[in-house]
Amino acid sequence: MIDRRQVGTREWALAAVGVAAAAAFLVGIAVGSAPLRLVAKPIPVLCLAVWAGAAGRGVAARPLCFGLLLSALGDGLLEASPGLFLAGLLAFLGAHVAYTAAFVLETRRASVLRGVPFALWAVLGYLAMRAGLANMHVPVVVYLTAICVMMWRAAATLGHEGPAQLHEGLALAGAVLFGMSDTLIGLDHFRAPLAGARVPIILLYWLGQLGITASTTLRPAAYAAASKGDR
Repeated sequence: MIDRRQVGTREWALAAVGVAAAAAFLVGIAVGSAPLRLVAKPIPVLCLAVWAGAAGRGVAARPLCFGLLLSALGDGLLEASPGLFLAGLLAFLGAHVAYTAAFVLETRRASVLRGVPFALWAVLGYLAMRAGLANMHVPVVVYLTAICVMMWRAAATLGHEGPAQLHEGLALAGAVLFGMSDTLIGLDHFRAPLAGARVPIILLYWLGQLGITASTTLRPAAYAAASKGDR
């Protein structure tokens, strides 16, 4: 069970700021205000990074916090200019590497079968986008591989110390939601524009980042000790 005392005044303040910024970003989409979107977009994930840095538990806390900071950087780059798409992609690639490192610190067990659905995800995603990739084949393949490896390693943590725990489920759910968001971005960008895609993309992204963050901040104290990394 999660200790309710873990969620205190600081967390509620961060939540209020993050939700207000998320609402402002959605308003920016609705009214077509690029400056409002640029200012508001990184703030929800920065709030999550502060939460992870202050309240994160376990060996995964630091790399998860670093990944959140890289994600916030990616948010700003992608919103600033279409010409910064590759730079934003690199920032998010770094975030996925950081998240993967965090999950590997939890457990190094192979869990090969759990990786099969995500390998299929990568192949099908590439095939769906291939026709529109032009000179972006290599960056997109690298990125797809990275995010699918990240989801696989999140899946590997589920039940690695016995019965599956809520914080492990939050990590997996967050990773998959993040993967869904990125896949929609790829399909919208490289296959065909998806009408009204921006709202589901950002909502899936925020929910994914929230799940990943909560996997360390809401981790019970009994599971906060460093993992041996070999289970």
